[in-house]
Amino acid sequence: MTGAGLLIALVAWLPLALKRLPLSLPIVCIGIGAAIFLLPQVTLRPLPVRYPEITERFAEFVVIIALMGAGLKIDRVFGWHSWSITWRLLAITMPLGITAITLLGERALGLPFAAALLLAASLAPTDPVLAADVQVGPPKTGDEDEVRFGLTSEAGLNDGAAFPFVHLAILLAVALPAGESWVAEWLTYRVLWEVLGGIVGGWLIGRAFGWLTFHVPAESKLAQTGDGLIALSATFVSYGLIEIVHVYGFLAVFVTALTFRHTHREHQFQADMHAIAEQIERLAMMVLLILFGGALVSGLLAPVTWMDAIFALVILLVVRPVTGWLALLGHPADRGEKLTLAFFGIRGVGSIYYLAYGINHMPIAQAERLWGIVGLVVLLSILLHGLTITPIMRSLDKHRGVRPESTNASPPAKQARA
Repeated sequence: MTGAGLLIALVAWLPLALKRLPLSLPIVCIGIGAAIFLLPQVTLRPLPVRYPEITERFAEFVVIIALMGAGLKIDRVFGWHSWSITWRLLAITMPLGITAITLLGERALGLPFAAALLLAASLAPTDPVLAADVQVGPPKTGDEDEVRFGLTSEAGLNDGAAFPFVHLAILLAVALPAGESWVAEWLTYRVLWEVLGGIVGGWLIGRAFGWLTFHVPAESKLAQTGDGLIALSATFVSYGLIEIVHVYGFLAVFVTALTFRHTHREHQFQADMHAIAEQIERLAMMVLLILFGGALVSGLLAPVTWMDAIFALVILLVVRPVTGWLALLGHPADRGEKLTLAFFGIRGVGSIYYLAYGINHMPIAQAERLWGIVGLVVLLSILLHGLTITPIMRSLDKHRGVRPESTNASPPAKQARA
């Protein structure tokens, strides 16, 4: 109980304490986890290969909460033109990244094609959890420049968009050795049905929650409760119902959040719901990263070779920046914004979930090595991006004529009530 109390206090205090420092909350959480699990009294070894189901479910929970929070805080109205930067990152950066990582995994690391594809699908998406420091601010704060919007919307959508490639890896690992056909199942079921079903289902659930919350012609509408836990309810209902009919829940939760947000864009209750979602996400993220720090000192990286380490650096320093830059060619943004968007392809909890899901659903001979590679990529991403987020974003804000102190701040009380 003492530890839980201290953790909750850190959830509230650390973001404020780290605001002006070139450090991020995830870095501190990993350090805390490593220190705890190095104590001789702590005998638990939180390695994902030992607890595959727990790893998958806990990472899944953290991601869906982050997706709801990300969708609720986007102020920009959904549209083909206004979201053009998102479509570029989804349609160009992610497929190119998956292709490049698959080829590197197969030829440089000697992985079987299905394992290399699973690794690529796990490492391609930008993480909605650990990318919080480069995302838009809370609803109605106006903290939504092109960089923050692009990274927020990309992280919200590409977690669901990467799932067809995870399923493709599973189908190849299971169907090919058995001589079964897989192309028709993948295209019709895993791509068309599950993607379209996730979008339509998320929209319907978002509309239903929006009507119950803001538009019921009675004093009993949900907004009257003032209870932001409605966001958690929408998250669980959306993910649960959509998974029951076997379509992509990640995609549905984000679409639900966007739809819910735009049923009444200016209502103060939007900020209340986002605040609850953000607090739960931060607490769950800290617990997961503390366990991740424990896994690091328990031997998570032991199977990693020098070639694996070079592979991890290439993903972060070459594959993502190059594919991100290619996607933004011709986009009307200045060079600094494009470089920032291309660089901050943060890998994190989503990668942990996808790898856990894949390993739990297909035969993998080198599971420990894959976990080591993904763990190293996530660690390097947290360190590299965490140490550079503050100075880079402050520089961009200064270039835009925005005081860095004003970003991610809550609106004044009078403005919030309005």
